[in-house]
Formats: sequence, structure tokens, C-alpha cells
Amino acid sequence: MTKRIQAKYKINRRLGVNLWGRPKSPFNKRDYAPGEHGQNRRRKVSDYGTQLNAKQMLKGYYGNITEKQFRSLFAEAVRRRGDTIENFIGILEQRLDAVIYRLKFVPTVFSARQFISHGHILVNGKRVTIPSYRVREGDVVEVRGKSREIPMVLEAIESPERDVPEYMAVDYGKMTGSLVRVPAFAEVPYPVVMQPNLVVEFYSR
Repeated sequence: MTKRIQAKYKINRRLGVNLWGRPKSPFNKRDYAPGEHGQNRRRKVSDYGTQLNAKQMLKGYYGNITEKQFRSLFAEAVRRRGDTIENFIGILEQRLDAVIYRLKFVPTVFSARQFISHGHILVNGKRVTIPSYRVREGDVVEVRGKSREIPMVLEAIESPERDVPEYMAVDYGKMTGSLVRVPAFAEVPYPVVMQPNLVVEFYSR
């Protein structure tokens, strides 16, 4: 497991973006790199550096995905027929932690991982504790009965920070949701500009 949970917002200042669009991000107050000389770092970024940043942004957005896992998902996207970028984004959006984050059952993708690992989520009536579980179109994702009154869940549902995208369906009365369709890259509501084309270039080096 990565150590991102302990210092999840450092990536915002390191990459120079508010990656998850959250109002509590330190980047909102200090929009420069961390460290003693952070405000003085204005070096020209190489093509490799630009591609690396794009990769780190996309990987970081989905939480605690290791480099090995991320590269493996990219390799799967390459093997599939069709556009590699669309395949890759679709695979990332099908992860169970990404799905319950999109459904607003949790406030962050990091809490999504923990929520799933602690056994609070059912998929098609069966408990799933693996954040990377691949959700398929039409699968019913449900918050378990006793978990529906957890304050974090109730606050996430009421939060105005994010909207549920059109490729998801949710019923907060029953605390269930589903992936209506695997989204195209243009449909995914990233709060910052993602450049998956540069990720393809990075891994094609």
C-alpha cells in the first residue's frame, strides 16, 4: 500500500493543482511547491517531466493505486480493441472505490478504499472488500444496512462539492447505485485538466 493516506494533499502542491477540487486543499492557500525553496522553483519542465506529471496526476486522482497496478491497468487498456485512452479511463472508472466515490457514498476516494475494506459495501447482494474490484454495467452497489447511518456517509450524500455523473444511477432512499455505462473520457468530471494522451506517451517511451 502507498503512504498517500497520511499525506494525501501534498501531491496537490507538488503537481501544482487542486487535484480533487476540495476547498480544504492547502493548494488553495499556497499554490506553490512544498519545501523551503518551493516558491523559487520555476525550472523549465522537459517533455519527460510533462508526461510524468500527467501520469502522476491521473494515478494520484484515483487514490492509493501503486505504480505496478497502474501500469498493469494501462497494459490491459492497450491490449483491448479500440482507443487506448478511452479503454484506460473506462477501466479506472470501473474500480469499486471510484464507483462509490462517484455515487457520493463517501467524501473522498481515500475514504472509499477504507469504507470498502471494512466491509460496508455489497455488490449484487454480496459483500466485497477489494477496492480494485471491477464493477460492470448494471451491477447493484449497496451500502450495508448498519453502515447507512455513519455520519461520514450522510455528510457525503448532502455535500454540494460534487454531483453524481450521468453515467451513474443512485437511489439514496435505498442507498443503492449502479454503473449505467462505462464512461467516455469526456464524460468524467475531473476537477482539473487531465491529459491521458501524455500518459500514453509516457508508457510508450
